[in-house]
Amino acid sequence: MSIAIDMHGKVALVTGAASGLGRATAVKLAQAGAGLWLVDVNAEGVAETLSLLPEGEHQTAVVDLADADACHAAVDAAVTHFGQLDALCNVAGLIYLANSPDMSRLLWDKTLAVNLTAPFLLSQAAIPHLLKVNGAIVNVVSSAAFIGEAYAAAYCASKAGLLNLTKAIAMEYQKHPIRINAVAPGGMITNIATNFRPPEGCDFELLKRFSGMRGTVEVEDVADMVALLASPAGRGYHGNCISIDAGITAG
Repeated sequence: MSIAIDMHGKVALVTGAASGLGRATAVKLAQAGAGLWLVDVNAEGVAETLSLLPEGEHQTAVVDLADADACHAAVDAAVTHFGQLDALCNVAGLIYLANSPDMSRLLWDKTLAVNLTAPFLLSQAAIPHLLKVNGAIVNVVSSAAFIGEAYAAAYCASKAGLLNLTKAIAMEYQKHPIRINAVAPGGMITNIATNFRPPEGCDFELLKRFSGMRGTVEVEDVADMVALLASPAGRGYHGNCISIDAGITAG
C-alpha cells in the first residue's frame, strides 16, 4: 500500500491479537510506530505476537471477550498504562458451523458475545477516550455480513449485526471527528480456516457457494486496510465498510 501510515505517538488496542488477522494487524501498526495493547484469550499466542513486533511500547492482556465485564476492563487497563487510546481494532471473532436445528444455545450465545457484544462494549468504553484525540474504531466484519452462508447462522447474524452497529455508531458521531469503520474480508487462511469443521451430514455444494472462485484473501491485504483506517491516513473514511473478498459478494 502506497499510502503512508504513521502511528508514532499513538496507541491502539487490538483484539484477537494471538494469530491470523489480529496478529498481522498488530505487526502493521507496530511497524507504523504505534504502541499496542494486545488482547486475546490465548496467552501463548499473544505472547508470540509480542515477540514478532519491532521494538516499542507494547503490552499484552489475556482477556476472554465473552466476559462482558472484561471488555470495559481491557480498555481501562490500556488507558491506565498508556494514558491515552487512539484506535480500537475489533478483530477477534469465532465461528461454529452447525445445522441450525443442532446449534446449541451455548455456542449461539458465545458467537454473539465475542463477535457482536464485545465490539460494542469495547467501543462503549473506548469512545470517551477516542473523542479526546480524534481517534478511530475499526470493526472486522465479513463477507458473511452481506450474504447468507449455509450452516453459519450465528456467524452471519453476528457479522451483519456488527456491520450495522458500525454504521449506527458512525451516525451517532457524525458531528465529531472520531472515525468508525468496518472491513469485510472474504475467506482467509487463519486459525478459523484451518480449524474448519463442516457439520455432520452437510451438503458440500452449499458450502462451496461462499468459498469464492478466486480463492482466499491475503491476510496481509486486510491488515493493511485495518491499519489504514485506524490511522490518521484514513481521515476520509467514516461509516464505511471496505469489502476485501475477491468478488464473493459481487453477485
